[in-house]
Amino acid sequence: MKSKRAKNVSKGAPSGLMLSLAIHAAAFVLAGMLVVFTVHQKEEKKFVPPKPVDRPKMKLKKPKVKVKKTARPKSTTRIVTKVQKATMPDIQLPEMSGLGDGLVGDLGGGFEMMPDLEEVTLLGSGLTIGNDFEGRFYDLKRDRYGRRNLVAPETVHEIFYDFMKKGWRKSVLSRYYQSPQPIYATTFMVPPVRANLAPEIFNEETEGWGWGIHFTGQLVHHEDIRFRFVGNGLHVMAVRVDGELALLSYWEKDTRDSLETTYGDLWQSSAADNRQYPLGLFLAHVGDWIELKANEPKKMEVLYGISGGGIFNAMLCVEVEGEEYPRSPYMGGPILPIFKTEPLSPDMQDVIGAALYPGFGSLTNGPVFRDFGHNTRPAADTAPEPEPQPEPQRPENKMRLWTTVDGKSFEAEYVMRSGDQLWMKAANGRKTKVPINQLSAEDITEIRLLEPPEFNIEFFKKSWQRQEMPNITEVDTTRPIRRFDYVFGARVKQRGMKPYDFPLTIEYFAVGEEVDGDNYVLFDRNQSTFIPSTENGLEHQFQGGKVDVMTWAMSADRPMHGTKYGGFLVTVSNPRGEIIEYKVSHDFLYENLGNLKKVPVGRHFDKNCNRVAPPRPTEKDIYVESY
Repeated sequence: MKSKRAKNVSKGAPSGLMLSLAIHAAAFVLAGMLVVFTVHQKEEKKFVPPKPVDRPKMKLKKPKVKVKKTARPKSTTRIVTKVQKATMPDIQLPEMSGLGDGLVGDLGGGFEMMPDLEEVTLLGSGLTIGNDFEGRFYDLKRDRYGRRNLVAPETVHEIFYDFMKKGWRKSVLSRYYQSPQPIYATTFMVPPVRANLAPEIFNEETEGWGWGIHFTGQLVHHEDIRFRFVGNGLHVMAVRVDGELALLSYWEKDTRDSLETTYGDLWQSSAADNRQYPLGLFLAHVGDWIELKANEPKKMEVLYGISGGGIFNAMLCVEVEGEEYPRSPYMGGPILPIFKTEPLSPDMQDVIGAALYPGFGSLTNGPVFRDFGHNTRPAADTAPEPEPQPEPQRPENKMRLWTTVDGKSFEAEYVMRSGDQLWMKAANGRKTKVPINQLSAEDITEIRLLEPPEFNIEFFKKSWQRQEMPNITEVDTTRPIRRFDYVFGARVKQRGMKPYDFPLTIEYFAVGEEVDGDNYVLFDRNQSTFIPSTENGLEHQFQGGKVDVMTWAMSADRPMHGTKYGGFLVTVSNPRGEIIEYKVSHDFLYENLGNLKKVPVGRHFDKNCNRVAPPRPTEKDIYVESY
């Protein structure tokens, strides 16, 4: 009889064998897992830098740069008040420029001319320096969209009154047209001038009446100070400090309206010397005393306004408590320093001084209202006199070291060419001939430079009379104004067909004469470069921008002021800056060319071509309203 175990074995593999197989299978699976894990495990990457590569080094030569001795100046830079649209007959004009203060306008139509932001005007400039006042121009004759707004001159003061009565709220003025370009002022000193001046400065084509300018900024001083404003505004000028009116000046004899009735309840002067001495067109208004602590700013606003056109002025001076001031020869009033947040530059002194009687204000003395110390020494009334400069002359032949094609050198002075022979003069005065083909290429180039062709030189000018914007004040019909636009230029043409492939620089200086003095004005300065060739017909022509020239008087019985055309200088220079030919109307212009080149466009100079201040008004020019 067989047992049960025996029976099971006989039907399959023994149990020990099965156990062994199971163990091996498990080991195999485990080993497989380990192998798979090991194969797929990411090894950490290591950066191995490549082997250095030997690169061939190049020997670099230092570049040689040829520097011209003369610098090309800017195209005509206007110093005047404004650049506007212009149309000119039969010529194409570049960007506009001009001179003088308040001496530019427009002819109507034509292409757009943008104002030069760096120009200096009686109202300020287009660039801020930080410690200045931003001014916005409002034309009350137009609405905010620029459409014509029928505002009568009599209602203009009501608008200004409403603005001040409501706490100088800008919303009152925002109903009217505002010029997009602000102006930045460091002083408020506009002597009596044409009322058209302000619209021209802001590049606005509008009549010179019914406008206002609102300035905002900070009043601050670097040390404690007690002072008051003294001023004159035609038709109105108001000063507000820390939310309170400090001065309100207006023309009290306005024939269309009693401005004292209009403005009287806003502010009244309490000074005993109010309206006791002249400043500008009538007697000065004296403001309230103001105390400033060192470096503690207060908000300050200034309003200019004019109703009926004609003549405008806004003059703001400063009287410091305890200071003694020189007296004016005209009616003995104090010569007070003008208000300023920066010492006046020579250009600004010229612009203001040309219209300011010296007894009505000092341009250099007095406090400077800014929050840091400054040089208290007054600035000069005019630009410092430039040092004499060597005058440019036609290039002269000089001793030079020459080199022949075989490398030999000799020192001599080139005299002239005779065919293929060059006459040379040695240091002992002996003259010899040298074949030109025996000289080095560099020396042959030198010979060609020393033998420029001759040129016909022509200076030209074009002019047309300019029409003033109309005003509604009768006084304008009696005030003589002569105003012209000029364009200056130069034309050169080579005589003969001698080849000369070096660039030549043509430069012209257009000069005006003072009608009320014995000095001159640099109207325009421009230059251009060309190489004579058959393509350009061996000639070259160029011109500058528009220049406004004007003479005028305060009234028909007052002296004329301004400038008229006076002369020219045209020079032709080689690449070295040496003048090879010139044409001049007055010899002193060429004889003092070194000084003339230092005079800014629009500024005055004497017969030595040294910059001078423009003529100042005299007592004959004073027109003070009688009371």
